[in-house]
Amino acid sequence: MTPEQGKTLCKIFTDTCRHEAETTKKVIRAVPDDKKSYKPDPRSMSAHELAWHIATAEIMFCDFILSGQPPAGRPPEAPATIGAILDWYETNHHDRIEKVNEMPGDKLAENLVFFAGMAFPAVMYLDMMNRHSVHHRGQLSSYLRPMGSKVPAIYGGSADEPMQM
Repeated sequence: MTPEQGKTLCKIFTDTCRHEAETTKKVIRAVPDDKKSYKPDPRSMSAHELAWHIATAEIMFCDFILSGQPPAGRPPEAPATIGAILDWYETNHHDRIEKVNEMPGDKLAENLVFFAGMAFPAVMYLDMMNRHSVHHRGQLSSYLRPMGSKVPAIYGGSADEPMQM
């Protein structure tokens, strides 16, 4: 990958990250604090754990791209409320995406080794981050109705939030 290709992909992926983050916030915001311990199966993460996993994984991916170093250790302890998770996510996500977007092309094109010897150009981990978040956001959105909440529009209207024309 050339530095120019790295910068082009970075622009595309960070624009996507910003758009997807707004949808992620809508889904997390729909989790009722009094039902955040809900999980559909004992092996599943609770809604609270899943919301925190989505938020911290995105920051982990960005920090990995910025530093070139795979994550060490576990994420910080989850805040007590869904609102606090949202606040943390909004603050940290915006900051990290801006920093990644400002990286030089040669750093974005540099191969980084992640878990299990997986190696890709740094910028490609933005795509992996988006896919990871979309996957877990889908899980979390499936928890909402059983918790008594409403499912927000994601890629189109939902039964609870019809598409606006």
